[in-house]
Amino acid sequence: MTTRDDVETIGPLLRRLRVATIRTQEELAGDLSKRRDHPVEQGMVSRWETEKALPDPVSQKLLAAEFDVPVEELRRAVVAARRIRRHRKQSAKEPDVKRREFMAAGAGISLIPAINYLDSGRRLGADVPRLLRARTARLRRLDDFVGGGDTYTAYCQELDQTVLLANEGVYTEKTGLGLRAVIAEQAQLAGWAAFDSGRYPEARSHYLTAMAAAEAAQDRALTGNSYAFLAYLEWAVGGGSGIELATAACETAGPDASPAVRALLWDRLAWQHATSGNAGAADRALAVAEEAIRQESDRPEPDWVYWVDLDEIAIMTGRCWAELQRPLRAIPALESALSRYDDTRARDKALYLSWLASAYLDAGEVEHSAAITGRVLDLSLGLASTRPAGRSRILLHRLQQHRQLAPVAELLERASS
Repeated sequence: MTTRDDVETIGPLLRRLRVATIRTQEELAGDLSKRRDHPVEQGMVSRWETEKALPDPVSQKLLAAEFDVPVEELRRAVVAARRIRRHRKQSAKEPDVKRREFMAAGAGISLIPAINYLDSGRRLGADVPRLLRARTARLRRLDDFVGGGDTYTAYCQELDQTVLLANEGVYTEKTGLGLRAVIAEQAQLAGWAAFDSGRYPEARSHYLTAMAAAEAAQDRALTGNSYAFLAYLEWAVGGGSGIELATAACETAGPDASPAVRALLWDRLAWQHATSGNAGAADRALAVAEEAIRQESDRPEPDWVYWVDLDEIAIMTGRCWAELQRPLRAIPALESALSRYDDTRARDKALYLSWLASAYLDAGEVEHSAAITGRVLDLSLGLASTRPAGRSRILLHRLQQHRQLAPVAELLERASS
């Protein structure tokens, strides 16, 4: 975690220094004990790293000597942690209404009466696809803050209205291509919301609609994205690998696709390789994705990749290495990107933290994994999404074997209640 002044707080700093020296919490506690008159327990190291306790000035000097870093660096990290603690205590006194306020504002979009784009002769003007794309972009932003259970109905209604326009309107060939592209985007949105809320048959149906509409619109990038969505669905619920579909996504969009589109599709292919256990192929796909997103271009990007940036590629990098049980590669990527993730993006942050918790568990950092899992549970409260709950169940199951540790026992008891 970093503060607004980019000062790393003590917990992440100590973890980074310890991991860099390839030591467990217990080993670090043993090494510190040699430097003072009374022993340092492993539990104390854990409390420092989770910031449940902060190192006192004497301990700061010991840690500075052990890691060969300036004591002032540790002192600044402790001060930064105290500042964040005070801010959190202040924030806890205020009602947590951000998500509800946003949903209320966003829901207003779906309640706006459908605009009558048809004139008396049922003719659609050339600007109708542009107006529909702008409306769809506003609806798409809802997904940043709420789950698919909250957005699915609104997305379906919007899709139905656009299909009705396409079926009943009179328009030029160019306008028709634009309408079909909008239908593809809206069907992908509806499919994603269905997937996020556990409606898997509906998700597949919407994705196939999106595929047909994108092909009719002659939009190779949108068609590729439909393949990518189907690949992710296949991995999640199909019981098999989505590598063929994800490969088709990259090939369909082709090398001439815009940088963010290429980054997204190769990012999705990397995930399929990682979940199939192919580390080399995943690493190569991630390299292509990162190279693409770093490419400078004046070319306009489609709105449906507005969220794809270096942090998203870093998140997927961390997720892939976590799936491959390579925690030393997963943890830095995830922690760096997540330090810039706001809690209002609760679903995504909960999901990404779940892979960080998994990576720490693979690294033998059980108590820290339990602390992060607790954050996952906090962020998941009230979300209309099945995915964070699914990830939490996996983590809690893995933590069962460590229930003799007090923090794990507390977490399991809390989850069961």
